Amino acid sequence: MRAFSANVERLIEKFESLPGIGHKSAQRLAFYILGLSDAEAEDFAAAIVEAKHGVRQCSICCNLSDTELCPICASDTRDPRTICVVSDPRDVAAIERTHEYAGRYHVLHGVISPINHIGPDELRIKELIRRVGTEDIDEIIMATDPDTEGEATAMYIARLLRPFHIKITRLAYGIPVGGHLEYSDEVTLLRALDGRREY
Repeated sequence: MRAFSANVERLIEKFESLPGIGHKSAQRLAFYILGLSDAEAEDFAAAIVEAKHGVRQCSICCNLSDTELCPICASDTRDPRTICVVSDPRDVAAIERTHEYAGRYHVLHGVISPINHIGPDELRIKELIRRVGTEDIDEIIMATDPDTEGEATAMYIARLLRPFHIKITRLAYGIPVGGHLEYSDEVTLLRALDGRREY
């Protein structure tokens, strides 16, 4: 016998299908939504529908945007000669939080992952190559994650960009602030040594 009505079960299932949401969290979210007023619930549903239909990819960098150009590509204050290549729109937000990077971005919308059947053609790599071929670019910063797929994607793109004779750099990775050397693995320590800089 079911504990909840079919509609409640369906709502829980929908929340449970979201990444990182387990059954108990899905139940909490479902009951939170059911506790909203009709106006609040309709506003919540409308926000989802509007975002789904109204958000698109920027025609230059492929980041998510409400308009043809995202705010970063539309800005006159950003350096158009530097492109930071990231795998996901969330990575743009992470780098922007530093308030240090003044260039533009290119969002791949994933990484090469044979195990998940994601090849180069599923990513926004062609768009990046087109940008480099038509825009005046000085440097490409590869900022994909330092895992197997991120490294493979960065190396693949770097190889494609070599004929353009532009500077291609990779983010330095190493020991996190507050971390301890004794708990760091060999790859992390090697990255930290490779990415060292002068004081």
